[in-house]
Amino acid sequence: MRSTESASQPVKPDADPAMSVPKAQRAPAWRLIVASALMLFVELALIRWTGANIVHLSYFSNFILLGSFLGIGLGFMRAHRKRDASTWWPLFLTPFVALVLVFPVQVSQNNDEILYFTSVKPTGAPAWVTLPVIFLAVAAIMTCLGEGVGRLFPSFPALTAYRLDIIGSLTGIGLFTALSFLGAPPLGWGLIAATGFIALHYSRLPKASAVALVGLVLLLGFESLSAGVSWSPYYKIRVADDRPGRADISVNGIPHQSIGNVTTASTRDLRFIPYQRIDDNRPNNVLIVGAGNGNDVAVALSRGAKSVDAVEIDPRIAEIGKERHPNQPYSDPRVNLVIDDGRAFLQRTTKRYDLIIFALPDSLTLVSGNSSLRLESYLFTRQAIQVARSHLAQGGAFAMYNSYRETWLIDRYGGTIEDVFGHRPCLDSVGGGARRASLVVGLDQADQKCAETWQASTPRAPAASTDDHPFPYLLKPGIPVYYLSVLLAVLLCALIAVRTVAGPIRKMRPYADMFFLGAAFLLIETRYVTSFALLFGSTWVVNAIVFSGVLLAVLLAIETSRRVRLPSLPVLYAVLAGTLAVAYVVPLSSLLEVSASVRLAAAVALAFAPIFVANLIFAQRFADTSGSPLAFGANLLGAMAGGLLEYAALAVGYRNLLVLAAGIYLVAFVLLPRRAPVMVTSGAG
Repeated sequence: MRSTESASQPVKPDADPAMSVPKAQRAPAWRLIVASALMLFVELALIRWTGANIVHLSYFSNFILLGSFLGIGLGFMRAHRKRDASTWWPLFLTPFVALVLVFPVQVSQNNDEILYFTSVKPTGAPAWVTLPVIFLAVAAIMTCLGEGVGRLFPSFPALTAYRLDIIGSLTGIGLFTALSFLGAPPLGWGLIAATGFIALHYSRLPKASAVALVGLVLLLGFESLSAGVSWSPYYKIRVADDRPGRADISVNGIPHQSIGNVTTASTRDLRFIPYQRIDDNRPNNVLIVGAGNGNDVAVALSRGAKSVDAVEIDPRIAEIGKERHPNQPYSDPRVNLVIDDGRAFLQRTTKRYDLIIFALPDSLTLVSGNSSLRLESYLFTRQAIQVARSHLAQGGAFAMYNSYRETWLIDRYGGTIEDVFGHRPCLDSVGGGARRASLVVGLDQADQKCAETWQASTPRAPAASTDDHPFPYLLKPGIPVYYLSVLLAVLLCALIAVRTVAGPIRKMRPYADMFFLGAAFLLIETRYVTSFALLFGSTWVVNAIVFSGVLLAVLLAIETSRRVRLPSLPVLYAVLAGTLAVAYVVPLSSLLEVSASVRLAAAVALAFAPIFVANLIFAQRFADTSGSPLAFGANLLGAMAGGLLEYAALAVGYRNLLVLAAGIYLVAFVLLPRRAPVMVTSGAG
């Protein structure tokens, strides 16, 4: 791909890196597909598994993704070297898994600048020790896997290699999604990875790596078969019966819920307070968001509710409630259990309720490795409270309760409720000042009976979080110093690693535009991951569909580039600018007001038009490279830079990531190599 193409001249054969590989030595297509599938599968498994065992990663949403991009980029850059390290990844992965299992990490929460929300005591190594080890280990693992893919790229024309890589990536996502659907534990992940390794290297299986792989499967088997441990699509869940009459549920190593008989609970328990603050003490229709194992549902039934819609995002936690709750709330015919995202359910339902409760819906995991969104982030915005209010029946009430970390967090929620309802909510603090508290507000002020009315502890409550800036646990917009210091350290490590592995950075100068294309693409991908989470829910199913959709859009762009005579790059960049402008101008809130089918069509058009056009640009540029591994590596390192820039959303919101992406695409356009006119035609690839 050139910056000034003509419409008549095909790519010259001597620009095709595959032509330099003797035909007898060219790899079959299936090898590149399997290698790419294995690479993405291991990346997804690392994101999921490390997040379940190292709680420091809740601070840094895309830390594993950054290490993966760095590693894969380095692997492509060393793919030309004589010594092949592509079979070494089990030698790095197995010790890493052993280290994490022996020294798991839990953290406390005592910093206003941290997005993470829990109250456990700290154990394990400090973050400044753990995070560098994780980052370097992930980078080393993915360097080996990336090198395996990079060594196969020169066997094919550039676009064909890219096409096979995307097909493999889709296969990897499909496998991991299927295992998530089946609730498979890490042992299943390890067996899939081992199968891929054997398929690629069965003819010359390295003994040391094979032994390490056996050790990996044994370690994961030990973890998977531990008593009381199960895996949901979101969490590593452990159920313990250490306390008489109770079962304690921990997720990702953090205490999360307890199962107990509500008939023996104190009426000062948070779950009972909303019923004491509403005008009608026996509400007919109740909605509980964050129903969990069923405690809140059991309380609603005990207070005389005639109908309860119980919304819980995690199917395994609900299943544990069905199996173990002494009151058996989910077996009651008055209860309708819905496995879904709470905000998505509110957007979809047409019912009205006498009482809507957000019942401790704080998650301990992220929507994806691409953003700082938690599962509940869109549940605590001003717009979400407005949607909840719209579903209240006459005389109805809205309630939320939790063990809040800081008084300012209660002030944020109290101020948001006052802004939406027009009057202040009731505030009840239980057992420890404001840390355990309930906020209850009636549709009208006469519909609530307060023992104490909420008042901000400071002259001005923190501003409400919004759908564009959905970070309720961040006191004010901005990138905290704690984050900046770690991200700068990551950037420094990346620069040193690139210089060490790839040699002088000036070697990548011809592919500088590819670097910026990678950075900008990661930003628009992040924008649309978060958009679909808002429009359709923060569930793992939506997330898997979105990532698969992105890859399908990329694949469609590749096929279009291979078969259709495309306009010049300046024209494509102009079209890309137009799609980004339209996506920026159209507010997501407008899509929430239309039917689900119209919303889906509009969301797909707004999301995938920029992705498609951006990949037409990339495909043309990539088809014209004489060193496809180095160019692809530069693009992946750019994606890592985009992952660092994603934290700008903490300061400016997700919508403005499109502006940042547009600026970076402009830089990529300026850096395009200026050469003789060349055009990619239908014969390319």
